[in-house]
Amino acid sequence: MNGNILLDHGSGGLASQDLIGSLFLKYLKDPILHELEDAALLKPEKGRLVFSTDSYVVDPLQFPGGDIGELAINGTINDLAMRGANPLYLSLGVILEEGFPFSQLEEIVKSIADASKYAGVPVVTGDTKVVPKGKADKIFINTSGIGVVEDNVEVKTSRAQPGDIIIISGTLADHGITILTNREGLQVSGKIQSDTAPLHFLVKRLLDEMPDAIHTMRDPTRGGLGTTLCEIAKVTNLCMDISEKEIPMHGEVRAACELMGLDPLYLANEGKCIVIAAPDQAEIILQTMRSIQEGRESAIIGKVTEKYPGKVVMTTMSGGRRLVVPLSGEPLPRIC
Repeated sequence: MNGNILLDHGSGGLASQDLIGSLFLKYLKDPILHELEDAALLKPEKGRLVFSTDSYVVDPLQFPGGDIGELAINGTINDLAMRGANPLYLSLGVILEEGFPFSQLEEIVKSIADASKYAGVPVVTGDTKVVPKGKADKIFINTSGIGVVEDNVEVKTSRAQPGDIIIISGTLADHGITILTNREGLQVSGKIQSDTAPLHFLVKRLLDEMPDAIHTMRDPTRGGLGTTLCEIAKVTNLCMDISEKEIPMHGEVRAACELMGLDPLYLANEGKCIVIAAPDQAEIILQTMRSIQEGRESAIIGKVTEKYPGKVVMTTMSGGRRLVVPLSGEPLPRIC
């Protein structure tokens, strides 16, 4: 497989079969996928099914810490995990622009396979399309996922209660700053890289050990921590009261935000989650999260109150109080 993608690779004929067989099936080895049926036949599972889908159009396609392929696998896994589900199966839809290099496509497919293998969640069905040059931008990916949540687990936004603690599972704004600096060719001192990672290992540990204490989980991707907390506040009509000094951030990321005039509250995160949980188990929840790679920098950043219903308020570094509103506009387009 040398050269570039041709329209013939999307025709459904011999070139399509060659692309699927010599590239996708080379790296994606699940036996269900290799049956090459129009739909995957899956075994029934106990519990309630959880289903999610997402599309990925990030620019640049490859960046420090990951690429569009890894992002697509982890993103859908995390959407399932935020409902307390154990992710089981993924689908993969790829739209390619005519002329896209085979070599770069192979790197992305290999990244998809590696992320799927690490997470233990196989790709079992998929589709590939090719559009004429200029009708898309290199490659777009859609992933859908199916998971199962146990009957005794009930994780949803509306379960947040007054007195609950608010935890973030790690440092803020890593992905957003990585994409911006690489897209614009900006040189920033220090190591800045995306935080893309699967979160279902962390979630499973929490729900195995303390299912009743975990009320709400959300991943603050587009719109960042600020917008996600605003969504939770609106649904519950409660106040999310957070402290700026408790929010973990890498020094390089904080410096980059200050240099470019960006508010880290609104920058994307691709490997972090918000956990809202019962206060009487705060310490054990925090220690459990910190014992797992994806949660080693977890921190309690606030609590749920009734003081300002439907609002997010933040105590600033200087001791003042700031109203956090949802993101307006799109400061960083195509971050995922």
